[in-house]
Amino acid sequence: MADVTDLGIAGIRDGVRSGAFSAVEVADAFVVKVAKAKPLNAFLVETPEHALAAARAADAARAAGETLKPLAGVPIGMKDLFCTKGVATTAASHILEGFVPTYESTVSQNLWDAGAGMLGKLNMDQFAMGSSNETSAFGNVISPWRKLGSNAPLAPGGSSGGSSSAVAAGLCPGATGTDTGGSIRQPAAFVGISGIKPTYGRCSRWGTIAFASSLDQAGPMARDVRDCAIMLEAMAGFDAKDATSLQLDVPRWEQGLSPSLAGKRVGIPKEYRVDGMPGEIEALWQSGIDWLKDAGAEIVEVSLPHTKYALPAYYIIAPAEASSNLARYDGVRYGLRDLPEGAGLQDMYAATRADGFGAEVKRRIMIGTYVLSAGFYDAYYTQAQKVRALIARDFAAAWKTCDVLLTPTAPSAAFALGEKSADPIAMYLNDVFTVPSSLAGLPAMSVPGGLDKDGLPLGLQIIGRPLDEQGVLNAGLAIEQRAGFVARPQAWW
Repeated sequence: MADVTDLGIAGIRDGVRSGAFSAVEVADAFVVKVAKAKPLNAFLVETPEHALAAARAADAARAAGETLKPLAGVPIGMKDLFCTKGVATTAASHILEGFVPTYESTVSQNLWDAGAGMLGKLNMDQFAMGSSNETSAFGNVISPWRKLGSNAPLAPGGSSGGSSSAVAAGLCPGATGTDTGGSIRQPAAFVGISGIKPTYGRCSRWGTIAFASSLDQAGPMARDVRDCAIMLEAMAGFDAKDATSLQLDVPRWEQGLSPSLAGKRVGIPKEYRVDGMPGEIEALWQSGIDWLKDAGAEIVEVSLPHTKYALPAYYIIAPAEASSNLARYDGVRYGLRDLPEGAGLQDMYAATRADGFGAEVKRRIMIGTYVLSAGFYDAYYTQAQKVRALIARDFAAAWKTCDVLLTPTAPSAAFALGEKSADPIAMYLNDVFTVPSSLAGLPAMSVPGGLDKDGLPLGLQIIGRPLDEQGVLNAGLAIEQRAGFVARPQAWW
């Protein structure tokens, strides 16, 4: 039998259903692979017993002649931002070290209800704050990719770097991610996989550790577009426990997949042609345009005039919400408690947060507290929210002339670990293409389009109308089929 770990979600699901192999064989193979991949530091916690229990349940159901669940036999990785009952959940921060939830997040519960098993909890940037997976309290995640002729460790993107690294390295066929300003799409682009951020509210935020509540959205990361569609169907759905959850039926995205874009119009936003864009990114973007034309789409230029204000607005709004959300970590109820001798309550708060939060988290809390403070609230936070409304209005105007937008996912290929960590602004610029759609709450996806001169993956981004995940997935499929991207990292770990 060929190595089942070479298969994606659809291949494993269909193979288990047909009896080509058992779910336990699949789980065993991935458990072994995860255990051997320690140098990547992608997993914070390994849960082979969870994956094997789900596999045994799938095999028993098949033996009994029962209809198998949608993800029966499929083991996945779970980003450590999702609370998992009885399994440590830290958001990759010392301040939550030792925290074991007594409840399950809605997204993870939906996946278990669909038959999936969990191989473990995936490393990430601390509290999802970062673009390179260098802010984790438990060490950097390392990309499975290497530049041609170099052994320098590369960033897997962030904040869902553990998820991207694990999927690209074949440690799991799919993984959950979260996207606040690009944290599914940018890491997917860096490692040559697919990832989709659905419309804000498609996936419940209940039980997901909060960064910026008006932006955070869960989504899948997998090897191809079909696998993303399958996984998103299982993750999405209305949840009464989340006030922002959309009370809508979950579409049959996999069933609706089609690479034909006949009659569709694809917008090319002129403001995304930024100064200093590498020629390879520009060339890939043109290739994407040509591929979508070949799929039957009409290409139109559109304008999103407030795009240049998106990044500064995001880095006011997101830290402001983070400073509020992270105020709950005080050493009183759970996680780290640092109580110096003779200390009072305020001293405990200060010591716990000083020791528990990393430098990037502290930076964003301080920015957020500043922009929400008296005298600066209107000057910064209120203005940023007005800009956000204008950005959403830009997209609404664009939908009058096009159905989806095509842009690069990131302004560069993966960079070396440490290359940008000393310059926060350079790091934040990684989100320049992904932040606008996050501010507008739109569905957006990254699919791999090719390799750069150093042999590293480059991604293309499709942005869609609100609730039109199907249109985004279909455009992604059209690119995927024409790009023919099959490159995989050579195992060194």
